[in-house]
Amino acid sequence: MLLNADALEHHLTWPALIEALQKIFTTTVHAPVRHHHFMDVPNAPQATLLLMPAWVEGQYLGVKQVSVFPGNNAKGLPGLTSLYTLSSGLTGETLAQMDGNILTARRTAAASALASSFLSRAKSRTMLMVGAGRMGHYLVPAHMSVRPIDTVFIWDRDEAQAERFAQTLQTQGLVARACQRDELPDIAATVDLISCATMANEPVISGDWLRPGTHVDLVGSFTPTMREADNLAMQRSHVFVDTRAGALAETGDLIQPIQEGAFNEQDIIAELTELCGGSHQGRQQLADPDSAITLFKSVGDSREDLAAAILAYTASTQPN
Repeated sequence: MLLNADALEHHLTWPALIEALQKIFTTTVHAPVRHHHFMDVPNAPQATLLLMPAWVEGQYLGVKQVSVFPGNNAKGLPGLTSLYTLSSGLTGETLAQMDGNILTARRTAAASALASSFLSRAKSRTMLMVGAGRMGHYLVPAHMSVRPIDTVFIWDRDEAQAERFAQTLQTQGLVARACQRDELPDIAATVDLISCATMANEPVISGDWLRPGTHVDLVGSFTPTMREADNLAMQRSHVFVDTRAGALAETGDLIQPIQEGAFNEQDIIAELTELCGGSHQGRQQLADPDSAITLFKSVGDSREDLAAAILAYTASTQPN
């Protein structure tokens, strides 16, 4: 069975996918550290092959294969290609192959929404989306599926791209507008929720801007040199992550402030397994739930891929 992008968009609805992620984080899953292999490419930058396995014993085995070829940008080709293979956990036989790019984008946005259901204020209505690229188009509806958001501001270094995204949201009945470059601090200081999905290597969100009660969702930084929030934002926030091991090893949003002595890994309050399992109640367990600033940093986890793949496979095999 081959599940293409259209099939995954159809089967991976936000409520079902968020529920599947919450379930997988309370299930015993074997998820080894992702494998990195580096490949030389003639007359082009070095490429990387990532392998991300995960399995539930006796049920399902999944592997995501990600090929990163930076030199493709000069050729007008996507720099990243991804394929997910789901197999039986009893026999090893292949059950389905899936478009890994769409699977990753939807599970990433769903993980942010899942975290928001624990960490943002229940009556959050206004949202700032920093980054108008592909992930932004998934993050806005994902967050809207768990909170009554009716007003969205879009900021991007490419103001024309931000304007196009805002117009798309307007056609869906939302109050949406693109932010001018110099408006970012003022708008960040007024919204209930800020979601970031950029390729920034320098912080785009300052802790000075955050008002009490704000929830910050950081998605973009997935290497030690990438960063979306400054030291003060980390210091003022109650920080949660998808996985401690992954976040502490991969994202500059944590690695850099820790190296600079501005943050400590013990300052991380909880990860998704603790939130989903109920050992931490999220915002409601904080000393001042209404005024606390919360921050969720995700780097991605193979359990999320497996949950999304199982959901897509089972939904596609159910009779109409």
